[in-house]
Amino acid sequence: MPDTPRQPSVLFVCVHNAGRSQMAAAFLTHLAGDRVQVRSAGSAPADTVNPAVVEALAEVGIDISAEVPKVLTVNAVQASDVVITMGCGDACPVFPGKRYLDWRLPDPAGQGVDAVRPIRDEIGERVRALIAEIAPPAPA
Repeated sequence: MPDTPRQPSVLFVCVHNAGRSQMAAAFLTHLAGDRVQVRSAGSAPADTVNPAVVEALAEVGIDISAEVPKVLTVNAVQASDVVITMGCGDACPVFPGKRYLDWRLPDPAGQGVDAVRPIRDEIGERVRALIAEIAPPAPA
């Protein structure tokens, strides 16, 4: 029996873990299913996820209404293969052997759903490209 490849893990980090990182984690979970382990966190988490972000994702069939912002921990970074930052600056600890990407995206904080939609769509495209790279579907 061939070895099953290890499931890659991705951590999305932004300051408040209330917008961009929540959208990215939700898209990755929705699109990759159990092929990828997904985490998200913030260097200074907000109390709640941005309601415009919840609404924008609901429009594309993804429900994150039960999600809550989580604090960034060293353990979360150490346990992840790919760490994608979205405007957290130097707050994210760096460890050797990890792959770091910085996705520069507008911050949806304080924005209405009309302003969040293009950010959502950009994140969706980037997540699709990431999946194709780290967890392509198994051959039929």
